[in-house]
Amino acid sequence: MSEMTFPAPGPAGPEPRLAFPEMLRAWRTRRRLSQLQLALNSGVSQRHVSFLESGRSRPSRSMILQLSEALDVPLRERNELLLAAGFAPIFRARPLDDPQMAQVLAAVRMMLSNHAPFPALAVDRVWNIRMTNAPFDRLAAMLGTDIWTRIGGADRNLMALFFHPAGLRPFIANWDAIAPLLWHRARREAEAAGGEDVRALLAGLSEFQSAETLWSGEDVPLVPVLPVEIVKDGVKVSFFTVISTFGTAQDATANELAIESFFPADAATEQMFRQMDAAASG
Repeated sequence: MSEMTFPAPGPAGPEPRLAFPEMLRAWRTRRRLSQLQLALNSGVSQRHVSFLESGRSRPSRSMILQLSEALDVPLRERNELLLAAGFAPIFRARPLDDPQMAQVLAAVRMMLSNHAPFPALAVDRVWNIRMTNAPFDRLAAMLGTDIWTRIGGADRNLMALFFHPAGLRPFIANWDAIAPLLWHRARREAEAAGGEDVRALLAGLSEFQSAETLWSGEDVPLVPVLPVEIVKDGVKVSFFTVISTFGTAQDATANELAIESFFPADAATEQMFRQMDAAASG
């Protein structure tokens, strides 16, 4: 199993911190809620929400957490809201090798290991790959041992692997069908997560994409799940993925960690990866 160090987050970037009213309004707008809807969802009066957004009222720490929960704000950004209102952050972001994260790390390792003989990996909120199982490493090796060097950057990044022109793109047989769906998924996840680091990654990758990828997609069969079809040197594999997250995370690292499990979309792919696993085990 391949693992990469999961560093604790560094200090905030150089951009000036927004005031709490602006941040609250931005998150409400991002979630496409009116002040009335947010009030109903959070159990706060619409008048109080209006006063908080205008700066006429100062929020308590418990009010910030209550509104953050209603807005489904990620834990790291809840800390930012607290700081903007003059409170200390309360959610930690421990590295995966922190002793208090031992059970989380063990769960991730178990999920990746148990998914063999099929690929699986763990990514952070910016889609940097933090852990993989051996089948995923074999899948990546099929694309060339220099695949990560070709797409640039010190981090192994899942979105860069898909959308960099030197990554998976030349080998995806159904690129016109799958790329817009994957790109729109990435944009939705970026919108949900917030953060300049997430938006900056997609902005950089968008320069490589056609207008069709960014904004539209060709008509595709309405199958239950549209797989990614990869063809390299005459070998074809087809996968769809399932994403798992921690349901009750109280640490930003755990909150942002996602397990992406690849499942074979056809019998040939399943047989191939079972045979590769048997050969490696033997």
